[in-house]
Parts: sequence; C-alpha cells; structure tokens
Amino acid sequence: MIELLNISKRFLDNVVLDGVSLEVREGETVALLGPSGVGKSVTLKTINGLLRPDSGDVIVDGLHVPRLGRKEIQQLRSRIGYVFQYGALFDSMSVAENIRLGITDEACASDEAYCTNRVRDCLRLVNLAPDVAEKYPAELSGGMRKRVGIARAIAGKPKYLLYDEPTSGLDPVNADVIDGLVERLQDELGVTSVVVSHDVRGSFRVADRVALLWQAKIRAVGKPEEILQSRDPAVQQFMERDLEMALIQSESETDRETHGPDV
Repeated sequence: MIELLNISKRFLDNVVLDGVSLEVREGETVALLGPSGVGKSVTLKTINGLLRPDSGDVIVDGLHVPRLGRKEIQQLRSRIGYVFQYGALFDSMSVAENIRLGITDEACASDEAYCTNRVRDCLRLVNLAPDVAEKYPAELSGGMRKRVGIARAIAGKPKYLLYDEPTSGLDPVNADVIDGLVERLQDELGVTSVVVSHDVRGSFRVADRVALLWQAKIRAVGKPEEILQSRDPAVQQFMERDLEMALIQSESETDRETHGPDV
C-alpha cells in the first residue's frame, strides 16, 4: 500500500505540490492525470525516495520513506519497478544488459543462468522476441524501447510498478499497445501500480481509480466513470482539452493508418 499524506514540494518560488494526499491500495492501479509540468513526475519520485517532500509523509509498506536512510531506501527500491518517461536505456549496452540492471537481488544478479532466463522471461512478458536481447537501443523503434524499459522495471520481480508517462511520444496506435501491456502485467503479476499520464483515454483504460493533479493539488479522485461525471470546472476543462488533442491525433493517425504500430 502507498500513502501520500499532505505532501508539499517547491523548487525555489515554484510550488509544485501543495498538500497532496492520495492512497493506492494493494493490487490496484491508480492513474495520476494532469497537464504537463503540473508535478505528476515529482509525485512519483517521492514514492521511491528520488525526491523528498518539504513537508508531509510518504508511506510505502508501512515505511515512512522521507525518514529512511540510504541503505533502507535501496532496500525499498528493490521492491519498486520504475518505468522512466523516455525509457532511460543505456545506448552502449545491449537490451539484455539493460534489462539485467533491473535484477536487484545480488545473488540472482551474479548468476548468469538466472539472468539469461530472467531476461528471456521479461521479454516474453512485454511481447518481444528472444533475439531482441542482443540488439542495442538505437536499433529499436520508440515503442520497442518503451517495452524494454518496462521489461527492466519488472526484472527484479517488484511489488510495485511506477510508470512515468509510459505512452509519451507514441502515436495512438502504439500507445494502445503499451496500455494493453500495462493491463496485462497488472493481471499477470498482481502488482500495485501508479501510472503518471496526461492521456485521459489510456488512463481510463488501465486504471481502477484516477486522480487529477491540478495547480499543485489533487482536484478529484475516483473511478473513471465518476471522474467523467464530475461537475468540477477544472476536471471538465482538462477533459475537454484532452478530447481536442485526441481528435487532432486521430486526424494525424488517419494519414498513416496503413503502416501499423512500430512496437
């Protein structure tokens, strides 16, 4: 279980989070929605201790994250898989080597046979062929790089998965592929997940509940159908803007619909 309790964070004079509270129950997927630059990624980074809130508390598995020392933070992170927005793959390393970085257990990480099998299993889980293991990031499409990033995040068999804009930069067809993958991993692995996104359609597809972060505060939390029915002006404004963007993307996609997804 993940609990954010009245957390606040500012960078100089910029208040990014202002009294944000959110609960993510065991085994559920919560999507954190909001416009770009509103603090969604900052919120995500407070969960695994990459950033410390100025005030408030973050509790994961009963542990008060801001109070943890370096060793305790490392132990916590071994239970958390993190999918970075742009994949964050190392160009000089093969796909297999990138995925192996996610194996957090030292004994397992030093076992070549285990690592080889685990890389193969993770590629299968993200619908990539075994021979992709020997390729390098530069040889992969954008969607494939996203999937390798997810494979690395699950390599350590985490209890939690944190996704930072997993479909960012992808066209609607490829975004749907990644959304389907997020759904399938949730079903197969039973992890507790937080998905940061600005994409309403994808978030509503993958999430049990949705939270809207707006002007440094959580403006609404609920099931997708509850968010859709909200009369809150901020919620309605965000939904309308996302619909306009979706229509623009759809028109753009029509021009290349014969090519299919690249993932």
